[in-house]
Amino acid sequence: MADHILTEPTGNFGSKKCSLHKKVLELYCPQDAACVCVFCCLVGEHRGHQVELLDEASEKKKKKLRKYLEELNPQKAEVQRKLQNLQDRQRNLQEKASGKRKKVRKLFMDIKEQLEMAEKKALSEISRQEEKIVSQISDLIKKLEIEEDELSRKMRHVEEMCQVTDPIRLLQERGDGEDTGGDGEDTGGDGGEGRSEEDLDEVLISLTLLRSMRDVVTNVTSQLGLHVADILLDEDTANGYVKISEDLKTGTGTEEEQDRPESPGRFLFYPQVLSRCGLSSGRHYWEVEWDQKGECAIGLSYPSIEREGLWSSIICNDKSWCLVISSAVCEACHRLVISPLSADTTCPRIGVFLDYEAGRLSFYQLCDPIRHLHTFTAAFSEPLHVAFFVCDGASVRIIS
Repeated sequence: MADHILTEPTGNFGSKKCSLHKKVLELYCPQDAACVCVFCCLVGEHRGHQVELLDEASEKKKKKLRKYLEELNPQKAEVQRKLQNLQDRQRNLQEKASGKRKKVRKLFMDIKEQLEMAEKKALSEISRQEEKIVSQISDLIKKLEIEEDELSRKMRHVEEMCQVTDPIRLLQERGDGEDTGGDGEDTGGDGGEGRSEEDLDEVLISLTLLRSMRDVVTNVTSQLGLHVADILLDEDTANGYVKISEDLKTGTGTEEEQDRPESPGRFLFYPQVLSRCGLSSGRHYWEVEWDQKGECAIGLSYPSIEREGLWSSIICNDKSWCLVISSAVCEACHRLVISPLSADTTCPRIGVFLDYEAGRLSFYQLCDPIRHLHTFTAAFSEPLHVAFFVCDGASVRIIS
């Protein structure tokens, strides 16, 4: 058997034979992608076709497969890289969420401790006032009880004198009431009660609670790394058709032009206003409330924004970032790029978060639950001033 061709043993030798001629499959027809026998090439349906020996055809296919494998290897490596990145992100996110949960739990433990301290302070103040006033009232009660006993004694003596039948004895004995002409003494009981008795000082109790609550809020914002900005509007920048409230917190679009002196910082073309102070570092948070009338824009702007002309609008300026709100739409606008947002226009309060160094400006709709509306990212290069655009009677208020 030196010249015989041997193959691996098989339990299904029928698969190696032609189903039509029952001969061994020895050739391959590339045209029909089929293994064939000699009779298929001579008299069968593959007559005239270019055929190859199985080994040659097998080697050609292996060569193609190896080439395809080479192409798949970098694809697999790329998928593995992306998979690893996603797994890393997933793990990092889970670790971050776990850390955040621990911080929140600790924060609330601190808040509970502070609330308990605030409760103790308020209750202690109530007890202190109660003890002081009750002590004063007790002193008055004792004094009045003594006066009552003395009056009772005098009354009994007078009654006894009234029962005396001997005129000489009655006239010779001096009565207690005769010192004041018979009208009786002024014990001063009413005056003493009015001078000493007090009510609880509810204002003092409320201030004790208020100060404690303020300390709680200050501690929370400090631990969260947030500064709750106290923002005031700058009348010197307000357009003539923007009315500013006395507390400098509200800007309202009006049809009647306001009587204001000329100012180089005043907006002349659009109903806009900027805040007095700019934010140039740190993480800040504040809230604004729209009265759900007309159209308004809420955002931030560089102080170098133009004051007149078409490009002075904070809605389409490259020096401002804002949220445009009306009863029909909610859009994020910057540099003439308008991004429609899905928002509940019946929810009037918006939270604004600025991380200056990170170049992040985010807007949140303060409904229940709170919804993230949009985040701008930029490399800020100037101080950022709060900016309002109010038209058609719209009014926007800064909530401190």
